[in-house]
Amino acid sequence: MARDLGSALDFYGAVMGWTFRPGSLGEEFRIALADGVPVAGIGALAPALQVAIAWTPYFAVADADDTAARIRERGATVAVGPVALHTGRGALAADRDGAVFGIWQGPLITNWESWRDTSPAWTRLHTRDAFEAAIFYGEVLDWACERKGCCDVQYENEEVVLRHAGHVVARLTSGAVEAAPDPSLRPHWHTHFAVQDPLGQAEKSRAYGATILASGASTTGSWARLSDPDGATFTLSDSAT
Repeated sequence: MARDLGSALDFYGAVMGWTFRPGSLGEEFRIALADGVPVAGIGALAPALQVAIAWTPYFAVADADDTAARIRERGATVAVGPVALHTGRGALAADRDGAVFGIWQGPLITNWESWRDTSPAWTRLHTRDAFEAAIFYGEVLDWACERKGCCDVQYENEEVVLRHAGHVVARLTSGAVEAAPDPSLRPHWHTHFAVQDPLGQAEKSRAYGATILASGASTTGSWARLSDPDGATFTLSDSAT
């Protein structure tokens, strides 16, 4: 969600090389494409909504009302919705530690299999206790169920890893502090976009108003965490890894 859709499209088009097409959610929403493959959605924030400018993961669910009820039953918060939006129903929620996420029932993008197989993005939950969070999200979103298409959950290298059809779609990491004055240390979902040259693109982003918050490189590849001109944070990760 961005304050000004046009400015956001200009920034991400220049920095990420994305192109855009209209989506199913109206005039103030666009689907971002990388080499023709859907990567993400960018929408204009309604003035009446007092929420932060941010990249937010939305999880597909079979029934938004049923999922919202599960969220509330487990002590978390449904802040907006579920509401009907063109081709589906969506809601914005926060887990018990305050990390914000969305749910979506219905079609949103075409060529879903291409998106999954290309793996242009994934998301990480920085949370107080990854095991406790995995149980919460597993119960709410039916992770690790026996139905066809459900996600697999495993513990690897001191974090919980979520896979769908063999592709990593999310990681859950412990250590966040609920009352930390720095928002980056509080529980939150953080989006990673896979690119060929994270450090090079990070440097390029400065000319378009971005701030490089942190960067690094190791034997597993390079990365850079950025803040866009509106303050939304995201990370560029090495697509090779």
